[in-house]
Amino acid sequence: MKTTFAICLAASLTLLAAPAHADGLWTAAGCGAEPSAPTLDVSSVDHYNASVDKAATYEKAARVYNACVAKEATRQQTVISNEAKGKMEHIQEGSSTVQKRIAANFSKFTAQLKTAGAKLGKAH
Repeated sequence: MKTTFAICLAASLTLLAAPAHADGLWTAAGCGAEPSAPTLDVSSVDHYNASVDKAATYEKAARVYNACVAKEATRQQTVISNEAKGKMEHIQEGSSTVQKRIAANFSKFTAQLKTAGAKLGKAH
């Protein structure tokens, strides 16, 4: 059972081990410091068991930290998205007005030409 747990834990740690604070990247200031991944020592049964405990402790802390980062990222992305939507509405309104005006002109021309064509066709 411990072996299966350790394998699953090692796989999940691989996904969580990449630092979230590399130079130039956004960080979630309100989440504190990212937990440091422990060094695992699997050279003996005792070291292996201690490593499983270290990995489990890290996993718990990393999941809490990751949840905080995800929540803060979502919050900030929502703010940015809402600001962008506000700016885009003005553009969309202008674009939509032009499209409606041109479509109305096309409809008007089609109707005028159809009516005129019918009259001119009868006159011949």
